[in-house]
Amino acid sequence: MKAEMKDGAPQVVMNHNGNHGKFSHLLASQDRDYLLSPTGAQVKVSDLEGKVVGLLFAANWYPPCRGFTQVLAGIYEELKSRVPQFEIVYVSSDEDLNAFNSFYGSMPWIAIPFSDLETKKSLTRKFDVEAVPCLILLQPDDRKEHATVRDGIELIYRYGIQAYPFSKDRLEQLQKEDKVKRDNQTLTNLLANHHRDYVLSHTHTGLKKVPVASLVGKTIGLYFSAEWCVPCAKFTPKLISVYEKIKHELAEKGEEDFEVVLISSDRDQASFDSYYSTMPWLALPFGDPEIKNLVRHYNVQGIPWLVIIGPDGKTITVHGRSLINLYQENAYPFTKAKVEELEKQLEEEAKGLPALVYHQGHRHDLNLVSDGNGGGPFICCVCDEQGSSWAYQCLQCGYEVHPKCVRTVERDGNVLVDTTGCF
Repeated sequence: MKAEMKDGAPQVVMNHNGNHGKFSHLLASQDRDYLLSPTGAQVKVSDLEGKVVGLLFAANWYPPCRGFTQVLAGIYEELKSRVPQFEIVYVSSDEDLNAFNSFYGSMPWIAIPFSDLETKKSLTRKFDVEAVPCLILLQPDDRKEHATVRDGIELIYRYGIQAYPFSKDRLEQLQKEDKVKRDNQTLTNLLANHHRDYVLSHTHTGLKKVPVASLVGKTIGLYFSAEWCVPCAKFTPKLISVYEKIKHELAEKGEEDFEVVLISSDRDQASFDSYYSTMPWLALPFGDPEIKNLVRHYNVQGIPWLVIIGPDGKTITVHGRSLINLYQENAYPFTKAKVEELEKQLEEEAKGLPALVYHQGHRHDLNLVSDGNGGGPFICCVCDEQGSSWAYQCLQCGYEVHPKCVRTVERDGNVLVDTTGCF
């Protein structure tokens, strides 16, 4: 989901010395040469000259903005303690002054006054901002190649403070380091460090340490999750069921080649203990430093998130959640060859599905669609999980469900029996 924004007219202004400074040109107006600080004091726009500046386009009414702002605030405060030549400017899309004051009250950086609608529109148009949150990062010298970085949200989530100063050279260096990590990736360097060579496991007497080395050669699921996460509460029971079925099938063959490791985003030890107690698999200790490294390594921007690691220690897929939703335990071992086999089976099964169904809880006809025939990735309106390939879709209102989630009902003449309305 994205929040759309509107364009406005550009404007050119001068700084308080009459010079066309880069940031005065962008952030000041004919009537204003200052920005707001969290204390309410005025900060001269000209004070930003020579600094790396991030423009944060956000709004209080959109939950992803609130989530990203919390992440960015921690990175900002850490950077400011080390690098004075860095600043962020809030460009608000809040509904009214009270909403602006409330949301801006959670931010440690400076802001364009809420009343200056023209400057905000001008920035939105100049940087072609179509959705919030959006973080545009500007270098102090326009003469440098690629002085503007537009994918600041992804960079902050992926690299955090390591991305500073957000220059082309620094990003190329990080990308090279990522490639080296991928090329040299092993299960041990993913899960262990110099201070810990184990993960946790349940026993009747409490938690015990399981050596990471004992997991080498197995297919491993890294499950990024947290107790406070509503989608996690829905997906975790499904994953437990699939996990136990896979383990049972392997045990019948005398094999123990699959395991899951919880990578927790819980906010305190008590929440972690409570949540992990419901799970049958392994876990990294709460608050372990490798958790942040894994989140960045896999660019995890939302949970639940399931990464599958192969027996060779290399990443098979970061889309384990979707594979579980689509194929349940049949997805194991999650390889490309296995997925292609399952997709072919799905194609064959779809040949026997009716082209049109009447689904309980929906007023309109549902048509069978596929990737090449009006379909594509979707969120099932019954189970709230992601789907792809085949779906039953309402052509009138966009309602979509997995074929397995359809509850067909009989029609009495032209009336759909047992419907609860169109949603």
